[in-house]
Amino acid sequence: MIKTNESQHEYRFGDNGPKYLVRGPICDMGVVILQPGQSFPNHRHQQACEIFYTLQGEVNFYLEGELHVLQPGDVLQCEPGEAHFLVNRSSALWKGVFVKSPHIPGDSHPAEPVAFE
Repeated sequence: MIKTNESQHEYRFGDNGPKYLVRGPICDMGVVILQPGQSFPNHRHQQACEIFYTLQGEVNFYLEGELHVLQPGDVLQCEPGEAHFLVNRSSALWKGVFVKSPHIPGDSHPAEPVAFE
């Protein structure tokens, strides 16, 4: 069993980026925040599937270069190998939940940059 609370963890980049709440042994789970104008680099996971669920705000989510606008309640699943890039083009904070499975340390790899609007 793993029990934790979001307040016990920190965002990777201070006030934004991912905040892992669970890392293994079966899956990874956490929350991610992007402030207005911020982005998260284009990357892919070779073996893991990653699912995003929007809690608040709106984010431009590029999956294999195709734009998907995610709003509260939207779920988007990235299959292994699919490049994904997020950018907050709104004037409000975006917060979402992510789940990666299976837990594979080092499975995240940079992908080619994305041209976006």
